[in-house]
Amino acid sequence: MKILVVGTGAREHAICQALHEEADLYSLMSNQNPGIARISQFKIGSEMDIQGVKKHALNLGVEMVVIGPEAPLEHGIVDTLHEVGIPCVGPTQKAARIETDKAFMRDLFVKYKVPGSIAYGVFDDVDDAAEFIDDFGEDVVIKPVGLTGGKGVKIVGEHLKDSEDAKSYVKEIIDNKIGGHASVVIEERLVGEEFTVQALVDGDNLVPMPAVQDHPHAYEGDEGPITGGMGSYSDKNGLLPFLDQKNYDASVKVMEETVKAVKKEVGPYKGVLYGQFMLCGDGPRLVEYNARFGDPEAMNVLLLLETSMLELCQGVIEGNIKKAQFKRQATVCKYLVPNGYPDSGKAGQPIRVDEEKIHAEGGMVFYAAVNQKNYEVLTTGSRALAVVTTAEDLQDAEERCERATKFVDGDLYHRSDVGTRKLIEKRIQHMQEIRGQ
Repeated sequence: MKILVVGTGAREHAICQALHEEADLYSLMSNQNPGIARISQFKIGSEMDIQGVKKHALNLGVEMVVIGPEAPLEHGIVDTLHEVGIPCVGPTQKAARIETDKAFMRDLFVKYKVPGSIAYGVFDDVDDAAEFIDDFGEDVVIKPVGLTGGKGVKIVGEHLKDSEDAKSYVKEIIDNKIGGHASVVIEERLVGEEFTVQALVDGDNLVPMPAVQDHPHAYEGDEGPITGGMGSYSDKNGLLPFLDQKNYDASVKVMEETVKAVKKEVGPYKGVLYGQFMLCGDGPRLVEYNARFGDPEAMNVLLLLETSMLELCQGVIEGNIKKAQFKRQATVCKYLVPNGYPDSGKAGQPIRVDEEKIHAEGGMVFYAAVNQKNYEVLTTGSRALAVVTTAEDLQDAEERCERATKFVDGDLYHRSDVGTRKLIEKRIQHMQEIRGQ
């Protein structure tokens, strides 16, 4: 089967890796990702050139397109491809609003009584927003309504000093249309531990994947600005050290009810649904949805997949997806990023990777925001590459991953604490305190 994967980063590298042995694989990417380039027939082009992607897919005669990033979904790439009879793994423009329009997502929860909701308000007037903040009387989270690449969320008590800081940020968002809209979502601040559940969806049915915990803060000890993600881990039982089966199942239930609500509101949701949850004292609450795989979380789950990825994608398209099997192993992913990231990561710096030695540690490299020129891999200023290892337990996976990072040479930084016993014990203790244990 001829398949085209659209996207440039490590998430797309992981998707291609899961598909390339089963399919005649093609890719379209904005930079030459060396990992994708060697396992696909690739074309360099903008994934935002929707008509260009359509033309390329038609010229190739592909039978399926898998959309990696969120921005083309927001601009209707799936609708455009459907018009010419090309099936896609990815939601329509209207269904993708579950990610691309945070106000749509929150309103959907209220209208259809989806569990796991939180207190919130949506505003396009600075004074109304300020009044809401004052009346709410507790710490809040400020989010642009539209897409910001995972970097637009700011929390009072963490990134914002107090309510006055929050009001200033609201004004900045509205005045500058951050995220593409002159509007803002203000939400209650949840206290707990964040985790992710990703699922493939065929319009009605979900195939949930192992739970993953991301580390969005730039610096060790969960310090610094929010980034696209500095690393992640998963445990061999599909749960997490602080997440039991009951709360995992409750999270999946929230996602199932969301899929039903989306179908009633705008039509079937087909593709990947990523649920970011906060495990609170009273159970999981939905922080936000993504309409695609997470990056880095895709790498954790797709490395464990034993079921045919091609068959799962066909099930999404045909509306008859079956259950998936995953290896009972732990995974740890650590992102290497240019020094200065996320504020001022340098572009054009060379990276040298000894993949054989990384493989010897039970690891794999997934290339992200890099560009290959004349056989040299260069940074572009954003996250460069991820090292992911699998093992029988989390401690072994983490230790292997940390050793494997030493085989990447360049002006790079990574969070060495991702997946460590010390940080995981901190998570467990935090949940125990919240539950009063």
